[in-house]
Amino acid sequence: MTTAFITHKDCALHNMGPEHPESPVRLVAIHKVLQRTGLLDQLDQLTAVKVTEEQVALAHHRLHQKRLEMKVPDTGVVYTDDDTALCPDSLNAASLAAGGVILATNRVLSGKADNAFCAVRPPGHHAEFNLAMGFCFYNNVAIGAAHALQQPGIERVAILDFDVHHCNGTVDIFKDRPEVLVCSTFQHPYYPERYHEIDRPNIVNCPIPAHSDPSLFHDAIEKQWLPALEAHKPDMIFISAGFDAHKEDPMADLNLDEEDYRWVTQKIKAFADRHCQGRIVSVLEGGYNPVPLAFSVQAHLEVLAGFSEG
Repeated sequence: MTTAFITHKDCALHNMGPEHPESPVRLVAIHKVLQRTGLLDQLDQLTAVKVTEEQVALAHHRLHQKRLEMKVPDTGVVYTDDDTALCPDSLNAASLAAGGVILATNRVLSGKADNAFCAVRPPGHHAEFNLAMGFCFYNNVAIGAAHALQQPGIERVAILDFDVHHCNGTVDIFKDRPEVLVCSTFQHPYYPERYHEIDRPNIVNCPIPAHSDPSLFHDAIEKQWLPALEAHKPDMIFISAGFDAHKEDPMADLNLDEEDYRWVTQKIKAFADRHCQGRIVSVLEGGYNPVPLAFSVQAHLEVLAGFSEG
């Protein structure tokens, strides 16, 4: 089994300030843990390439990229909302993050990799069709999924999001595209409180109260995600892999740990192996305590690479 690991050193150049939780340290921590455990050497390591303007337009308004480019400062940072800031290198990093998902998608569809993980930042799942927000500029996973749907043999895809925050951007982009199933577990009520009550057959929102036992997360996967996947019959699965529902994460109040992430990855991979030739592209979203983030990514990758079976 071949698992592609896609990243780029310039993803670390996006820096919203020393106190901002979405920090370059996140990728440094992941790389260190994967290197020290030897797991990194078992992966097919690839360097992300930039997304094209046409590929961004698969998921965003045609003017979205231009508006962001006009806001990029020559020095310092410029805030696009209360939480999200551009520095001189931000859009370069965002372009590589989205382009990395395109590369991962092509790699899996060509058969050169069984699945892929994109260790990229800035994250993407809050970026709506025409709005950057929540640390996100381009919706990386949405761009990858839309690209996949243009390829021969891919008629339906699923996006599975276990980040602690609801994937409002992904829902906004695909809410009226029934060929895309979007399933999301998230703490509620909590940021961003947009699109979490939307009623569409292809949108499966699973709100979880703060301080809940992890069993509620497991129930959501077993009783809502898996039946929806069986009905949708996707040709490929994308994962918005946010690890900020971890009990040690400072950003929220759910109680998952590395073994919960291992378990959900096993469930997703087992479905993909049965129904869509194992085709999975996983994309880093949240996770703001670098140590549990790195160990959670390790657990996730051990399953994708076939070293930890369910």
